[in-house]
Amino acid sequence: MLTPTDTLPTLTPAGNRLLDAASDLFYDRGIRAVGVDLIAEIAGTTKKTLYDRFGSKDALVALYLLRRAHRWQAHVRDRVDAAGLDGVLQLFDVLEEWMAGQRRGCAFVNAYAELGDTDHPAVPVIRAEKAWMRQLFDELTGSPSLGAHVHLVYEGTLVLLTAGADATAARDARDAVRALLSPAVRS
Repeated sequence: MLTPTDTLPTLTPAGNRLLDAASDLFYDRGIRAVGVDLIAEIAGTTKKTLYDRFGSKDALVALYLLRRAHRWQAHVRDRVDAAGLDGVLQLFDVLEEWMAGQRRGCAFVNAYAELGDTDHPAVPVIRAEKAWMRQLFDELTGSPSLGAHVHLVYEGTLVLLTAGADATAARDARDAVRALLSPAVRS
């Protein structure tokens, strides 16, 4: 089973085309709505190549999410350069920027909505990515308690930015977190 701490495997050109096609399709249409025939067709390969490279559609789903976790985490690390309140507030700016290019919200939440609490190999990737975010908030705030509260605001912001079509969600979240982390509230 893959987790976001796993390194991404080196893929052949055909493997990369398959993963790219699957990633776009899974995100745009949903995991269950996409079959291996369509992935292979879009990638310009065969179903046999898909199974030779990944073993199963389930393994491909897990790798799609693992790669997405790596990209998101690298994006966050590149952009969040401060600890404490500044780092937390920067993270909401990063989220707003990232989500501006997303059509269907959080890929991890979307995948979990389809896969549920099953033994699917993608579930540990989903949970590990959410745990990574929680740990990041704990580190940025210096407090597991505050980190938990800020993480809840972050997850709600994800939903409001997309499903809620609320263009002010990130700004409102920054204001709420600023108030939550102010010394007067923490005392």
